Amino acid sequence: MRLCRVTTSQQPEPQVAYYFDDSVVPLSRAFDEFARASGQSLSAPQNGNLLPLLGPEGPWRSAADQVWQWLTSLPADARNRLAEPAEQVEFQLPIPRPNKLFLLAGNYAAHVEEGGELAKERRETFPYVFMKPPSTTLMPHRSRVPLPQGWEDGVDYELELAVVIGRRGRRIPESQALDYVAGYTVINDLSHRTFRPNPQRVQRPRDAFFDWLHGKWFDGFCPCGPCVLSAAVVPDPQRLDMELRVNGQVRQQASTAQQIFPVAAVISFISQIVTLEPGDLISTGTPAGVGHAQGVFLQPGDEIHARIDPIGTLQTTITEPA
Repeated sequence: MRLCRVTTSQQPEPQVAYYFDDSVVPLSRAFDEFARASGQSLSAPQNGNLLPLLGPEGPWRSAADQVWQWLTSLPADARNRLAEPAEQVEFQLPIPRPNKLFLLAGNYAAHVEEGGELAKERRETFPYVFMKPPSTTLMPHRSRVPLPQGWEDGVDYELELAVVIGRRGRRIPESQALDYVAGYTVINDLSHRTFRPNPQRVQRPRDAFFDWLHGKWFDGFCPCGPCVLSAAVVPDPQRLDMELRVNGQVRQQASTAQQIFPVAAVISFISQIVTLEPGDLISTGTPAGVGHAQGVFLQPGDEIHARIDPIGTLQTTITEPA
């Protein structure tokens, strides 16, 4: 089941919809049509919040999944009569105001050939976790993200699998961590690789780290979407294919199987430090192929398509500084 949040010219308030790549079916419309077709009494929540429709504790998850199964069983022409073309809706953030937005650095092994090597790295190290301000960095599918004024050169893309937490938890064992996941989405962790504030500064030992960190905090630097894929249909999040294209050219191509710290380990690690809450987002790192490695950075007009199967494709356009 794939769920998104959209607005339309007829419905300016965000509403939940089922996501089908090139179209969406508003949840309320789908519930109404299902009730008429099946004779069952069924009403949809109206608050535009995805979490109650997803596991592990969403009170509407069973009904939402039942309607999704019915929708996907319909002939294409019948479903299209209920749908809105994707190009005619405005996508909103799937999780509009998460309490916390965690991201990982250095979580993919580009050339690990033996499981023993990967196990050794996990045993001897730990995940590098950082945060971005969610209220100003998160941007929805099809957003236009301006380059930072005065720091236009050096902006890079990073395709990442993101976890949506669905259940409050602290000190979660790795063996139980996936039970706390509501779903998965796509994040593009935009980063300014050459950010150096105050060129006249006196260099200090920790400047390089904070340059890197602050270069991730610019407004709009965390596109997210287009939808959330229910965790119920992802038995193993370590088997998802990833691909990022810039202007149609493949730049990143990988699998979540290459993660050094898998999703469950990351959730468990973070929960040892801080309580996880429903709606928290954890972005699990990017694979090889970023522009910095080639000395090629994003420019105005660049179109980025960041895809993770079977979630969908997150589209972002880079623009001139605003």
